Amino acid sequence: MRVISGLRRGHRLKAPSGMETRPTEDKVKESLFNILGKISSDARVLDLFAGSGAIGLEFLSRGAKEAVFIDKSNPSISCIKDNIAHTKFEENSIVMKMDSLRYLDKADMLGEKFDYIYVDPPFKEVELFIKILEKIDKKDILSKDGIILVEHVEELILENTELKLIDERSYGGKYISFYRK
Repeated sequence: MRVISGLRRGHRLKAPSGMETRPTEDKVKESLFNILGKISSDARVLDLFAGSGAIGLEFLSRGAKEAVFIDKSNPSISCIKDNIAHTKFEENSIVMKMDSLRYLDKADMLGEKFDYIYVDPPFKEVELFIKILEKIDKKDILSKDGIILVEHVEELILENTELKLIDERSYGGKYISFYRK
C-alpha cells in the first residue's frame, strides 16, 4: 500500500495488524481520484473509519488543505499517526480516537464543514452504512458542493435522506458510491 500521486507519491504506508481493517486497494484509489479530478488546495477531508489513513493521506498528497482521521481502534490510530509522520503531514492532519457516529455529532456542534467525506465502515455492518449516511444528511457538515464517498459491497438503499447518488463504480465485488446533497 502506498501513496499513489502528488507530493508524497510512492511513500509506502503501514496497515493496522489483524483482519479488522481492509485497506482500499491502490487500483481502486487511483480510479477514485481520477474520477474526482483536481483536489482544491482549500479542501477539507473527513476520513471516517480511517484504518491506515491511506485515503486521507492521498487527499493531502494531492493538495487538500486538511484531513481529519476518525477511528475507534487503538491499532488503527497508532498506524494512522505513524503514516502521517512518515508522509510528513502532521500540520495538515487531525487524528481522533472516537466512534464515527459520535464524531459526526461533535463536528456538527463545532460547525465543521468538509468538502469530501470518505465512509468505509466494516462491510458486514450494513446498517451502519445507512446510519452514517442518514446522520451526514441531517447534520450540516458537508460543504455546499461537497461529496460523500462510500466504499461498500452491498447495494445501499437510502430512503430517509436527501442525498443523491451521482456516480457509482464497481471493482470486483466492491463499490464506490458518490453522493451529494
